[in-house]
Amino acid sequence: MTYELFIGDRSYSSWSLRGWLLFEPFGIPVTIRHIAFNAGPVAEQLSDLPPAQTVPVLRTPEGAVVAESLAIAEELATRHPDAGHWPADPLARATARALAAEMHSGFAALRENCPMNLRAAYADYVPPEEVREDLARLETIWSHARATCQPAGPWLCGDYSTADVFFAPVAARIATYGLPVGPEAQAYVAAHLADPAVRRWRAMGLAKGDTLPWYARDYTLTDWPGPEPLPATPSDGPSENTACPYSGEPVTHFLELDGRTFGFCNAFCRDKTMADPEAWPAFTRLLNTP
Repeated sequence: MTYELFIGDRSYSSWSLRGWLLFEPFGIPVTIRHIAFNAGPVAEQLSDLPPAQTVPVLRTPEGAVVAESLAIAEELATRHPDAGHWPADPLARATARALAAEMHSGFAALRENCPMNLRAAYADYVPPEEVREDLARLETIWSHARATCQPAGPWLCGDYSTADVFFAPVAARIATYGLPVGPEAQAYVAAHLADPAVRRWRAMGLAKGDTLPWYARDYTLTDWPGPEPLPATPSDGPSENTACPYSGEPVTHFLELDGRTFGFCNAFCRDKTMADPEAWPAFTRLLNTP
């Protein structure tokens, strides 16, 4: 038995994104189970996983139910000490843990006023004062982390860590609502939007899942501020490949990109690729094959 991770709708469930990012970038295999937010109360859908009431929920190979994201992070770090969930350097590790803990328990105004919605971006949202205070606090702790840890790359405490996992949905909120932050924070947000794992998560949410109207806001829509996807469209085939780049199964669904046709084993494999072709290493290898 492997790990099982129960998640909500990818476009909207910020904590589910955190749970998934504790596996995907760190190379830990996991089986995903979906809980649809429009299929009834989440707690009822999790009735076979007591005492869980919200997503994400991890079920370990031994059957333990871990229903808090910070607990999931710590459990995985203990079981996979070489995966890199926390920095090896003690100063950076302590800083990263403090950041993740504050994110786990704070920023209520930002969460309430700006729910995560990876299907939209708005041009004219004006944040209230309490949201601006949360943004100021974010800039303070992000700047402190970078000044303390002196990372060479875009992440807060050195290599990508649990601290960055926990702020990925915050970056999505800043992007979705065009929230006002300074250049250093904007660069950190841009790093998350360009992160291949986040791009794959967003692409899967666009490909599969309903648009939930209670997450929509009455602001002017604008283009998603992340990397612009390559322009792929559905096709009738035939394709130049006979096996799906993900499963190896025979192809049944097709897309066209740059005058070339590629095949996939089902609609989801095609649609997640069509949403952001460059987010998928297996497809990128196929695309780069003459």
